[in-house]
Amino acid sequence: MRISRFWALAEDEFGAAYAHSLAGSTHLAVLGGRTALEALDAGESPREVWLALCDAMDVPEERRHGLDKPPRP
Repeated sequence: MRISRFWALAEDEFGAAYAHSLAGSTHLAVLGGRTALEALDAGESPREVWLALCDAMDVPEERRHGLDKPPRP
């Protein structure tokens, strides 16, 4: 996953303004207590950051793949 896809998914799920606020303010234990932005800046996989954010925000599995996209088998 590319960083641009991370942002597209985050904005689809949370809205453009809230996605950026959330990514910069929510500290994720699974990412060493860093925010999503800090983890991305440190070179973490955007996919891993996205899944960590989804877990923290209780995003249902069926919405983790974007709008109208079914999960991969």
